[in-house]
Amino acid sequence: QVTFSKRRNGLLKKAFELSVLCDAEVGVIVFSPRDKLYEFSSTSMQSTIDRYRMHTKCVNTNMPTEHNTQQWKYEAVSMANKIELLEASKRKLMGESLEPCTVDELQELESQIERSLSNIRGRKDYLLEQQIEELKEKERRLLEDNELLRHKSEEETELQLATPKGVQYDHGSQQMELETELHIGWPPKVATQCISHA
Repeated sequence: QVTFSKRRNGLLKKAFELSVLCDAEVGVIVFSPRDKLYEFSSTSMQSTIDRYRMHTKCVNTNMPTEHNTQQWKYEAVSMANKIELLEASKRKLMGESLEPCTVDELQELESQIERSLSNIRGRKDYLLEQQIEELKEKERRLLEDNELLRHKSEEETELQLATPKGVQYDHGSQQMELETELHIGWPPKVATQCISHA
């Protein structure tokens, strides 16, 4: 205990000198053999500890430890195994590499393919029904347009038949010219020429 007290005092004195002479942030924590705490900090012990934790966190992020490396290797191997299993399942679904399969495995594979076909057929029927509905709607609109055009054509035909000869009807300007005068004998221009010759 005496030796511990002397060494502890010397250590804390050197820590103080280091912080003053070198302008360094120093924090010292010492536990005695009797589990008593002694500490020294040039600024604040809590801020020094927080700064230390932040620094070690950044270092661990940039430089992975051996444990992290082993973990990544394990995950890479596991992912490669999963990919291999998926590739094998894909080959079986395509009808390849069926030799090592048992009867139960083949029956399960057949059931899986039948379920897939059922889902595919259901989706196809749904899309076909949608296309049929769209075509029916398009047909209905075309029939309506055709009916409107037929009515319009019939109205124009009836208007042409109802318009008497000698009457000109201008649809654009909404004006009518009517020939209503009745002339007996020579036209006025010819009669004037005959009188002047006489």
